[in-house]
Amino acid sequence: MAPTDRFAGRFAGHFADRREAGRLLAEAVARQAPADPVVLALPRGGVPVAYEVAKKLSAPLDLLLVRKIGAPGHEEYGIGALVDGAHPHIVIDEARARAVGADPDYIQHEVARQLAELERRRKAYARAMPVPLAGRTAIVVDDGIATGGTVRAALQALRKSAVGRIILAVPVAPADAVHELSTLCDAVVCLATPEPFYAVGAHYADFTQTSDAEVIDLLAAAAGWS
Repeated sequence: MAPTDRFAGRFAGHFADRREAGRLLAEAVARQAPADPVVLALPRGGVPVAYEVAKKLSAPLDLLLVRKIGAPGHEEYGIGALVDGAHPHIVIDEARARAVGADPDYIQHEVARQLAELERRRKAYARAMPVPLAGRTAIVVDDGIATGGTVRAALQALRKSAVGRIILAVPVAPADAVHELSTLCDAVVCLATPEPFYAVGAHYADFTQTSDAEVIDLLAAAAGWS
């Protein structure tokens, strides 16, 4: 199992917003002393958090474009995920898919829809050339984890690349998700694992949706130090 650095169940209270969570997370990630780091944000909510981590480490900030594949009629309930790339990586939780009645036709339709959204985001964020990852420490950052399906797909896709080391860094997540995902990376940094866990947004005073414009501005600002 990958080592886990947590203020983990000891952290009490809420984060003011994603930027504050990012600053707290950055301090914990820095203790890992990652070699040749690249910070990979899951947009859009993960970008303000990842920005603070990248700033602390003076590391490049890039996007890891992942789209959740939701259940029929309940898009927030993930049955899988799609990771962008030259050869998109699709992860489907077959048991969940069967339980919610997601047949192959539905999944194929959702994959096509999410591929179109990934293409839109690539163009919107002008991310034609990803930061090289070969041999480097990839730090995957999101604003929190609920079911873990999206992050799981991201980690599995990264494992197929030439990345040297993978660190998953999130402000808040359920303890069982942290345990499961720790097997897919080299280290996990998580500030809080509240029990019971209801929703990521419940742990933020301000959980306003991150806009495309904010993502673009933060990526441009990060380019100045990387």
